[in-house]
Amino acid sequence: MKYVTGEIGYTMDRPSAVSLGKFDGLHRGHRKLLDEVLKQKKNGLASVIFTFTQNPTRVLSGLSAQNIITNEERRAMLEEEGIDCLVECPFVPELAHMEPERFVEKILVEQLKAAFIAVGTDFHFGYQRRGDYELLLKLGDRYGFQVEVVEKAQSHGRDISSTYIREALHEGNIPLANELLGYPYYVTGEVLHGRQIGRTLGLPTTNLLPPQVKLLPPNGVYLTRTIPMDGEEWEYYGITNIGYKPTVGATEQKGVETYLFDYNGDLYGRKLRVEFLEFERPEQKFESLEVLKRRILSDVNWGKSKIKQKKPL
Repeated sequence: MKYVTGEIGYTMDRPSAVSLGKFDGLHRGHRKLLDEVLKQKKNGLASVIFTFTQNPTRVLSGLSAQNIITNEERRAMLEEEGIDCLVECPFVPELAHMEPERFVEKILVEQLKAAFIAVGTDFHFGYQRRGDYELLLKLGDRYGFQVEVVEKAQSHGRDISSTYIREALHEGNIPLANELLGYPYYVTGEVLHGRQIGRTLGLPTTNLLPPQVKLLPPNGVYLTRTIPMDGEEWEYYGITNIGYKPTVGATEQKGVETYLFDYNGDLYGRKLRVEFLEFERPEQKFESLEVLKRRILSDVNWGKSKIKQKKPL
């Protein structure tokens, strides 16, 4: 997959099928857009996703810049889907103040050579979000590109959106978040050396330090599944604590610490994907390491019983 980031002047070398949006989470609603773009490959069009290095809506509103998936995770997922080109544009004043008609002419027609464009019913673009799918349909007649307007996917009577998923994650409702995403919410990272308190307790753990732009669910203990990202094929269920480890001396940055059930090996330096399946309890500070160990063993029993009751995603 061609990956273009940090520039606004990239030009395609052949006609393309394009979808535009924030694509935070690459949830089930986004998948409908990807499907429309990928279908056009049979017509000889390059499949292109146009997005931004930062979420424009959150930048303009002053909201947290944390995302459900990082740019690196989004890139990997789109490549796995078979997208030919990801254009990750910086949200600079030149683009922020570009009129919708000019955006279509310069970016979509001249640079991306769009012959097909797929957008959702709530898609807006250009200065002050003045452009919408109706304008795209109108300009499609002028410039000769086809527009496919895709209805929103729904769940539990609501449109599936990044906002809906953020709400579920904020509440610790992992099953709902996973249902909306269409895959388990996950954290990726390299296994770092920690204080080895877990090894001292006879419960060795892996420690990941997610980037601060990664949106995390509430601090606490979760049932998870861990998968290596180096091509080796295995998976282990486990329990994961998100938080600051208050019992052993609080850390400055929030970490992701996982005890893998029945795993014996060295994972230091390897990159892992930790998928979240269910929330158990909030993070706690215990009066001693012995009390902490007893609680971890209780967490392990909880996790193993959940796996036996019903195979997770």
